[in-house]
Amino acid sequence: MEVVILPDAAQIGTVAADAVEALLARKPAAVLGLATGSSPLAIYDELVARCDAGRISFRHARGFTLDEYVGLPAEHPERYRTVIDTVFVSRVDFAPGTVAGPDGLAEDIPAACAEYEAAIAATGGIDLQILGIGTDGHIGFNEPGSSLASRTRIKTLTRQTRIDNARFFGDDVDLVPTHCLTQGLGTIMAARHVVLVALGRSKAEAVHQLVEGPVSAMWPATILQHHPHVTVLLDGGAARRLQLADYYRETYLSKPSWQGI
Repeated sequence: MEVVILPDAAQIGTVAADAVEALLARKPAAVLGLATGSSPLAIYDELVARCDAGRISFRHARGFTLDEYVGLPAEHPERYRTVIDTVFVSRVDFAPGTVAGPDGLAEDIPAACAEYEAAIAATGGIDLQILGIGTDGHIGFNEPGSSLASRTRIKTLTRQTRIDNARFFGDDVDLVPTHCLTQGLGTIMAARHVVLVALGRSKAEAVHQLVEGPVSAMWPATILQHHPHVTVLLDGGAARRLQLADYYRETYLSKPSWQGI
């Protein structure tokens, strides 16, 4: 696990976009895992700018989103498929139908989850997965207590997650759905490269557990300690609880320029 502490979201966006650009250069038909939420927005803005400038193209790439609320109407602005279209997909040159998400309106939820897993496998798997992290350590919507080997399935959101997400629903927690579909921790672990972004002091404890704590289902993101290629991109607020923060800074400044992330 590589921990990179940077001054702000804009520089985090640049570093993550460099990784995506390098991936697309060597594999134009790359498969990307796309997270919603506020943490990845700087990454998407930077990728849009590079696509507009002609530096990169997504025309041969594919994408899979992490999760989806259950029961939100297709036209709801906070449906994650709508959100990712708005903040990223519609702003670049993905071919029509090449970005998919779990079907939160499916009549047969278990079948829809199995089909989603099969669709990811059929592409050869995700090359680079973008992640955020919740204040309780969840990734995707794998809440504390999630199986470390889990696959795409329905989950009940914790009260804390619904409170955290209420800002997208007019600050009314009762409007936040109770259930979601999410890629499982086992699904996320199958990605070849994971890029996790955390911003702000509210994420500091979750980041501390992720990087320096024991692997535990109580902090689901800690399973990433077992992944062979994880990059954790942090601002100073999110890094404030790290005991080895100075070492992580020194390591990043000293790494070979050719190595990338």
